[in-house]
Amino acid sequence: MPAGAQANSRIHYSTMSRVFHARAVSSYGAVLGLGLLFCAYAAPATDPTGFPFTNETLNYTVNWPSGLSLGEAHISAMRTKSGEGPEQWNFDMTLDAGIPGFAVSDHYRSTATLELCALTLEKQYQHGSRKIRELTTFDQHAGVARRETTGGGKSDITVSDCAKDALTFLYYARRELGQGRVPPFQTVLFGASYQVRLEYTGAQTVRVNDKKAEADRLVATLKGPASELSFEMLFARDPARTPLVIRVPLSLGMFSMELAR
Repeated sequence: MPAGAQANSRIHYSTMSRVFHARAVSSYGAVLGLGLLFCAYAAPATDPTGFPFTNETLNYTVNWPSGLSLGEAHISAMRTKSGEGPEQWNFDMTLDAGIPGFAVSDHYRSTATLELCALTLEKQYQHGSRKIRELTTFDQHAGVARRETTGGGKSDITVSDCAKDALTFLYYARRELGQGRVPPFQTVLFGASYQVRLEYTGAQTVRVNDKKAEADRLVATLKGPASELSFEMLFARDPARTPLVIRVPLSLGMFSMELAR
């Protein structure tokens, strides 16, 4: 083969080799990219659970200062839609506790908008022989909440924009903590009006279900028409800011409500 032809052949071979190599690398990169993209979509993502991400039910034990069980409590949140109306949150709390001869049975239900503005609060409880049932209906546009007691009277209470009942406020506080904020001082309704202040005091390690957990500790101060009470709440550092422990000081000592799942 003439020298010029051999040179042209080597150039052609070298060029073809580089083109083939480039195409191979490009194809490998494309396959790898598609594989990574597929894995990104195919790999199951760990979505957060609990309020406000999903419906939830939490179970608690109510304990004496000695640690012995006094009863149990359950709280739940469910996002629902009725007919053509807007979606809303339904919150529910039950508490069954007591000592021989004196039973305590409380049931609270509230509904709220997705923005956590209260719509209704129903309270039904029995403490010993005393039974109470009342309903508070919120008219957020008019800035009024109407309280009605079974067998009793009616009263109207002036409320602020996006007013909250006590049960809705608990979930509102969790949502705010999950976004790195402590809820500001405000008035909530639980029959009467109560001024609520939350103070963040830092992280604390607590034992729940015989396991240690890091929690954020807040002190809540409630001031009502004829009483004032401070108690502590410890929230998990999960996305839902699950309430782990609530401790309330009473005349007999420190009573607690601890998560049992």
